[in-house]
Amino acid sequence: MASYNNSPVPLDGSAIRFQDKTLSIPENPIIPFIEGDGTGPDIWKAARTVFDAAVRQAYGGRRRVVWYEVFAGEKAYRQFNDWLPQGTLDAIRQFHIAIKGPLTTPVGGGIRSLNVTLRQLLDLYVCLRPVRYFPGVPSPMKRPELLNVVIVRENTEDVYAGIEFRQGTPEAQKVIEFLNREMGKKIRPDSGIGIKPMSVFGSKRLIRRAIQYAIENGRRSVTLVHKGNIMKFTEGAFRDWGYELVKEEFPDVCVTEAEVGANVPPGKILVKDRIADSMFQQALLRPDEYDVLATPNLNGDYLSDACAAQVGGLGMAPGGNIGDEYAVFEATHGTAPKYAGLDVINPSSVILAGSMMFQHMGWKEVSQLIEEGITETMRQKRVTYDLHRQMDGAVKLKTSEFAAAIVGNMKGPAATA
Repeated sequence: MASYNNSPVPLDGSAIRFQDKTLSIPENPIIPFIEGDGTGPDIWKAARTVFDAAVRQAYGGRRRVVWYEVFAGEKAYRQFNDWLPQGTLDAIRQFHIAIKGPLTTPVGGGIRSLNVTLRQLLDLYVCLRPVRYFPGVPSPMKRPELLNVVIVRENTEDVYAGIEFRQGTPEAQKVIEFLNREMGKKIRPDSGIGIKPMSVFGSKRLIRRAIQYAIENGRRSVTLVHKGNIMKFTEGAFRDWGYELVKEEFPDVCVTEAEVGANVPPGKILVKDRIADSMFQQALLRPDEYDVLATPNLNGDYLSDACAAQVGGLGMAPGGNIGDEYAVFEATHGTAPKYAGLDVINPSSVILAGSMMFQHMGWKEVSQLIEEGITETMRQKRVTYDLHRQMDGAVKLKTSEFAAAIVGNMKGPAATA
């Protein structure tokens, strides 16, 4: 199409193609972006500076990204009276990969989460959350460098499926009466009702991606995180289906903890499981024993943020929402509207989300430069206010200055290749 949301598609770029279950990336891909709400424009501007510089350095002008703005959140509502216009969804489907800043989601009434809606409508069933430590970043942990995990969270089912009924409504009353009368349960009549669906299909495709990630990235183990001791037919089934999948599809690659204990044969990936509350303790006490964590939706949400807190907080935590054909990468923090337009917010989350995006595209040289630039800038203690107030001897930079410092520190091997 020539335009989406009445915004013309750039003529100097080419669409990413999806053929034979593989993305085909041109030298000048069109990538849609959503600025985000609140501080979104500030951090997006900084991130784009870093992205464009990294691509130039990595490829000497042979490749470049052609950015294309699409709309969601408050900006979309102001322009189109629609929080998530159809044109935005159509553009992401056309170009296959997108990146976004934080979007507003009211607590309580009003619109349902736009992030959740994007994941469901595009079937972005994997929420990929790598959590690692950058030396020098303030952390409450004695040895934060021991935590280096990738959380692979199911993104479309569980309580996030959005099947719930407000207390006092006819729908809630009907469900309560059915459960009490037909299923022999005892639910108080003044309850709100939520339904937690978890399927064989949804669970196995998520765990399959977690194992494939471990194989492709040289990870040692995959841990199934669940609350199956209490929710036996949802979370417990998630665990059981995971072990079934290992036997069905990965018997030559994986071994289970029940089979070998801690004595993992060379070249094999250990698959184990942990109760969710125990996993939170393990992440604190024995983080170096875990590599890839495969989780249902709600557990993964909690665990991602808790792990991020150990290595510097959500300002340092990127995320990717990935399906079989489409992917949307994002900053994982909120909109922080009181800081909007002040050029003070840490843009690392969306910058690192871009690093994930370039990895997904196969432009690994770009990802390497971005992460080297951030690592060196942190080592120099040149940081935004959120980290400056926790670091002795640090230099406080504005959002834009921090981006410029990252660009200045992108001098690794990829830049001279």
